[in-house]
Amino acid sequence: MTTLENRPRTALLVVDVQNDVVGGAYRRDDVVANVATLVRRAREQGAPVVWVQHSDEQLAHGSSGWQVVPELSRSAEEPLVEKTYGDAFEGTTLERVLADLGVGRLVLAGAQTDGCIRSTLHGALARGYDATLVSDAHTTEDLSAWGAPSPDLVVAHTNLYWGFQSAPGRAAGTVTTAEVDFTALAAGQATAS
Repeated sequence: MTTLENRPRTALLVVDVQNDVVGGAYRRDDVVANVATLVRRAREQGAPVVWVQHSDEQLAHGSSGWQVVPELSRSAEEPLVEKTYGDAFEGTTLERVLADLGVGRLVLAGAQTDGCIRSTLHGALARGYDATLVSDAHTTEDLSAWGAPSPDLVVAHTNLYWGFQSAPGRAAGTVTTAEVDFTALAAGQATAS
């Protein structure tokens, strides 16, 4: 249902699954395993995989903490988008990369739920993309010491509210890793809940 013309493809967007971003994150190993499953499935089903890596004052570009976790590996032909803002579209090449790939629908996984995931989901929907969140393939660190809810509640709340998002001519929603079928999404047959 994307509003972007001539953009029939669906891509997996892997956001910030980096050593220092997910090192102490809620259900880190389960989430990383689910992201690995999604990457493998996207490749098998011919869907583009686009990788996003964040850097800032605390996360130096090129450092070991900046690297993608060792359980995942980007193949040379898969695009890498480097960012410095929460929304992966802001100040990056992401829109150009997706346009060149003919992508109008995004399936998002990664970190952090209450930061870059939420910002990128909203950024995608506002720019005309369909945006599906994989409910068991995103995580965040515990920021409750600063007044945030516990990570389990952050993840649950994000899954709840994203399941009810919509915009004219665009679809949003959540699916589990097991439910993701890039072939069906590309054909417009899958619905997010």
